[in-house]
Amino acid sequence: MDYQAFTNGSLTLMYEAVRGALASDDAQEQRGEDPRFRVRETPAWKKHAADLEAEMLKRGMLFGVIEWHDGQAKLPFE
Repeated sequence: MDYQAFTNGSLTLMYEAVRGALASDDAQEQRGEDPRFRVRETPAWKKHAADLEAEMLKRGMLFGVIEWHDGQAKLPFE
């Protein structure tokens, strides 16, 4: 995907969509249901998020990093 072609707002929207799908999966798993999107189990989701992060960083955009696992190490400046 040509992430450079998207506006800052579009990048943010796509990144928040990944966060939302992950939250939805987590909520479904907590209820004992199968996750709908399988974000954690699908490498393409993580690649998509990483590609979005790379483009947002290139542009100097500020964003909250998606926490993929509980207890994920925090960056030293947070």
